[in-house]
Amino acid sequence: MGLLPPFLLFLFLSLSSAEISGEVGISYGQGGDNLPSPTQSVKLIRSLGAKRVKIYNADPNILNALKDTNLQVSIMVPNEIITNISTSQKLADSWVESNVVPFYSKTKIRYLLVGNEVISISPKETWFAIVPAMHKLKYSLKAHGLNKIKVGTSMAMDVLASSFPPSNGSFRSDIAGPIVKPLLQFLNRTKSFYFLDVYTYFPWSGDPKNVNLEYALFESRTVKYTDPVSNLTYTNLFDQMVDSVVFAMRKLGYPDVRIWIAETGWPNAGDVDQIGANIYNAATYNRNVIKKLTAKPAIGTPARPGWVLPSFLFALFNENRKPGPGTERHFGLLYPNGLNVYGIDLSGETPDSDYPPLPKPDNNEPYKGKIWCVAAKGVNASELGSALSYACSQGNKTCDPIQPGKQCFKPESLFWHASYAFSSYWSQLKQIGATCYFNGLATQTAKDPSFGNCKFPSVTV
Repeated sequence: MGLLPPFLLFLFLSLSSAEISGEVGISYGQGGDNLPSPTQSVKLIRSLGAKRVKIYNADPNILNALKDTNLQVSIMVPNEIITNISTSQKLADSWVESNVVPFYSKTKIRYLLVGNEVISISPKETWFAIVPAMHKLKYSLKAHGLNKIKVGTSMAMDVLASSFPPSNGSFRSDIAGPIVKPLLQFLNRTKSFYFLDVYTYFPWSGDPKNVNLEYALFESRTVKYTDPVSNLTYTNLFDQMVDSVVFAMRKLGYPDVRIWIAETGWPNAGDVDQIGANIYNAATYNRNVIKKLTAKPAIGTPARPGWVLPSFLFALFNENRKPGPGTERHFGLLYPNGLNVYGIDLSGETPDSDYPPLPKPDNNEPYKGKIWCVAAKGVNASELGSALSYACSQGNKTCDPIQPGKQCFKPESLFWHASYAFSSYWSQLKQIGATCYFNGLATQTAKDPSFGNCKFPSVTV
């Protein structure tokens, strides 16, 4: 090809960079009660300065609310139907015709993710269906002329067998050949992205003695790490984690597949024993990662200097119905009422000095002491009664002290009886995996709920 005139060369570069701009998007989950309507949520998304949004389904109400907004949209095929789609082009066509075609002309759907962290959370038989399903969906999109939509799937860091040092990054042996290599081949051929979930919170909180908090928050001025094999120097944990995937892809023969940060963030609260989950750290991490991802020119990582990392921050709202530890329900930039948990601007244009002061963290050291599991305030009484019955049916004499005439019996006090039952259940069964959750009906407390001669069982950490 001959040399392009200066104007056309500038246009070509502009279009290329626009396709993979470093603008930060937001992950819009719906796992909470009393969340704003899709229309209200889209207004909130735009007020945060987001240019992209990822949803975990293809909800028509959300897709309609996103019409004519110019927000790039990522939709998702549920994990549960991947296997069926992988064996049926007809089903793939039907899914595209129902969930993409009716909205495409007005809603800027640009990414279709086939499942969410499938290898981490779905049955093994689903793993092998990911790439065949991607092929069938891509074929269907192409048949409908929807060529602007990139097809991918999101992966957590647990797909790696090794991630340290970054140069030693490698995929697990059970998935490298049969799953990841065909995936990379597909992504490379279709010029799509490896969608990666990166949370520095988890490696830090799992080993706070050996992983520096400031290094995990992009705040370190003195801590650096030099990879002994690659000789690349790292100044933050995020880059280390991303580059471990870069090196893992190189080992499979795909050094140039682009990475998209499908999720990243930091919890603004959590359970009593969950270190570092607080507003100060969450705001610090998210503001800093936005600065990195939106920098012009692009910063990239030590293994890929100057490469753009498009991204979705996790998440739009705190979502109270998500199971698991308390942190799972506290990654939001917003409370369910639409108010900010802390000041944030996804465009990266607001300087830190413009934000109000943050509350100082009070849990950056491991908690030591007793914890009780009690009923959460304001929950449904009927559901609480069912959870009380379940807790009492487990363990050894779990609820004996709340029987009539016993020391913890309170007439007509469902809240206290449930709180005792939850604490008793958790103290007996935590070591074999029991949690203080009960479908959102329970919460941890460091305040002893015991009264009079009634002593609530506790967990000591």
